[in-house]
Amino acid sequence: MFVNEVNDVKIYNLSAGKSVPEWLTDRRKRSQLMKKVDSRRQIELIQDFDMPGVCTSIRMSPDQQYILATGTYKPRVKCFEVCNLSIKFERCFDSEVTTFEAISDDYSKLVFLQCDRFVEIHSASGRHYRLRIPRFGRDMKYHKPTCDLFIVGTTRDIYRLNLERGQFLQPYETEASCINACDINPEHQLLMVGSKEGIVESWDPRSKTRVGTLDVAIKLPGSKTFPSVSAMKFKNGLQMGVGTASGHVLLYDIRSRDPLLIKDHLNKVAVKRIAFNPSHQTVYSLDDAMLKLWDENTGKQVAYIESTTSFNDFCTIPDTGMFFLAQEDVKMLTYYVPSMGPAPRWCSFLDNLTEDIESEVVENMYDDYQFVTQKELAELGLDHLIGSNLLKGYMHGYFMDARLYNKAKSAADPFAFERFRKEKIRKEIESERKSRLQIKSNLPKVNQELALKIMDEQSNAAKAAKTPNLLNDTRFKAMFENPEFAINKGAEEYKLLAPVLNRLEKSKLKDIKKRVEVARVAELHADEAKPHEESDNDEDLFGFEKSDVDSEKSAGEESSDDEGMRDFAKEMKKAYKDVRKQREAEEEAAENEHEDDGMDNSDNEQDNKMSNTTTLLQHKQTAKGSVQMTALEDNNFKLSEMRNKIMKISLKDRIRFNEATSANVSTIGRSLGNRQMTFDLKKKPTKDEKKREYLMKKHREERKKVIRPINALKLKKVNFK
Repeated sequence: MFVNEVNDVKIYNLSAGKSVPEWLTDRRKRSQLMKKVDSRRQIELIQDFDMPGVCTSIRMSPDQQYILATGTYKPRVKCFEVCNLSIKFERCFDSEVTTFEAISDDYSKLVFLQCDRFVEIHSASGRHYRLRIPRFGRDMKYHKPTCDLFIVGTTRDIYRLNLERGQFLQPYETEASCINACDINPEHQLLMVGSKEGIVESWDPRSKTRVGTLDVAIKLPGSKTFPSVSAMKFKNGLQMGVGTASGHVLLYDIRSRDPLLIKDHLNKVAVKRIAFNPSHQTVYSLDDAMLKLWDENTGKQVAYIESTTSFNDFCTIPDTGMFFLAQEDVKMLTYYVPSMGPAPRWCSFLDNLTEDIESEVVENMYDDYQFVTQKELAELGLDHLIGSNLLKGYMHGYFMDARLYNKAKSAADPFAFERFRKEKIRKEIESERKSRLQIKSNLPKVNQELALKIMDEQSNAAKAAKTPNLLNDTRFKAMFENPEFAINKGAEEYKLLAPVLNRLEKSKLKDIKKRVEVARVAELHADEAKPHEESDNDEDLFGFEKSDVDSEKSAGEESSDDEGMRDFAKEMKKAYKDVRKQREAEEEAAENEHEDDGMDNSDNEQDNKMSNTTTLLQHKQTAKGSVQMTALEDNNFKLSEMRNKIMKISLKDRIRFNEATSANVSTIGRSLGNRQMTFDLKKKPTKDEKKREYLMKKHREERKKVIRPINALKLKKVNFK
């Protein structure tokens, strides 16, 4: 239970408390909830009061004994019995429910309007009948005296389905293009419909004619457009509330065309539902962002409830301070406001509990589990746990036990807390130790170049009107104070965006910085300069007067700006080339690391052979007419001359050259004729062949991880007899 106090009004959230993951079994959920004291103090007012995905609408039966709620997924309706504080039944649909009505005192007769133009009529045993309407419906109301079901939607007609005769009657034709909401007065049975054009029309079911119209949109102050009517609700026979798509609620007396009060939600989102509390003269109005409780006479806000996701619907229990909220989440919220009325009879124990309950802090969802990404797992050295029961996959990461995460974090980085402690102490010392000579500067300590660029843009009146000043915005204060937000110029993303971001050259940055500092000095000497404007002027000292040199400098700046725009494409090309070279170098390094040792050995052998070849070819014969043999790689001689000299070499020298370069010949046994030759046909692989071999090896390793061995399969023995 969570207690919130707004304007001295206590609001008890009965649905708040510790949450446990859904994948745990019921036994483990109970054991975890019983471990902590705050979990044992949690109140579960209604058992299993939730939806699988989203709750779209919620209602209370007229006899106040059943709570009916619809949601997804799959589309379904749940009925909760308040006497037993548990679910009574659950039914599924073929499509989502737009709205529904209880046409009996209990759950025995229900009508559901679905999003695919179907209307389903349910009895206590299940679905009784299903029919289809011509256009998509948005709202519907049941008229008890005539047994007519009025359905409005994306058409000007108000469909009438008579449930006693079981047929459609002649529809009412309105002047609107489409109708968003409708309501029936509980006393004189007048039908009110709200249109897209912001007009409310009233129809009398007895005479089947329109008896009046009310223009709501024209009464809104300062409205340039005509917002549509999104919600309607009668308080009694004469007063009603109208909600608009612009976030306004207007209270009317049906005898007057002027509103009694206009309440603005200040959210600019459509009002979804309105309810009244006559005993305390309070209005409940709901939109996507919050539920507001305000006084119907003055419009002063009594309390409010903010949403963590988006609110879809709510319902109140008459003459009590309890209400239920449907939201874009699994939970359906239950709130109790003692100042709005007592607790219902079926949970009267809440009045005694709320007297002794103090404010508590709500724990985050899954607070015993830590969410980590795959990159964080690799940094912690726990990536081998993927696929085990210690990790639960969720979105782009995994949930793991918080105790395991803390142990792994301390083992991977044992000095993290010590660094944090030293940094905290250093900041405290720097804040207390202040220099005696303090020179105040408008430039921040972090991201000074970005601050200079913003100052230059703000100095231009045309740019300042279009762009906000980030230096004065408190939301971006940490970006210029915290060193963790400093721009990393060595990052790859910054290198690609550098030509776009660095519009100011270094000379221009220096000039702007100089102007900022000079302007600061001028402000400090402003008082001294006032009495000596004629003789001793600070502007003469710091060069603030416009001169020919300044005009030449400004012209030079304009020309430099034009040249910068011309060179923009060249800078982008250069940045992309640098990044591409960096990536290629990283890929080559990775390929070289994953090469086999055998490949390195073969390279060393071939290098030794080539060195032996060069030494043999450089050998000089001492005999007369000796020929000097030179390596082919030597560029001192022409290719034709080398060929002629090689052809003049004797057969003996040629055999020695071939044995040294291409093969190893060894003598076997004592006879000279028994010789053995060993040679290698494998050539040195090229760069493309190395890359292909590395990719194939990586592919085979991935396939080994994916393919499941046949030993793990449980095969049945087949009798072939």
